[in-house]
Amino acid sequence: MEIDLVFKIAAIGLIVAVLSQLLEHAGKKEQAMMTNIAGLIVVLMIIINEIAVLFDTIKNVFGLW
Repeated sequence: MEIDLVFKIAAIGLIVAVLSQLLEHAGKKEQAMMTNIAGLIVVLMIIINEIAVLFDTIKNVFGLW
């Protein structure tokens, strides 16, 4: 796992947290929740791609397929 991946996830988390707080203080709780969900989906997509690479590496190492 590269350290860049950790920094990307941390940056997304910080941006989402700031946006969520701004929206909540503005009285837009629904948009804040949607921002949180969108941030979660983006991070999950990044992690899913990395897990796919991990499985491909495991297949190559053990000669599966």
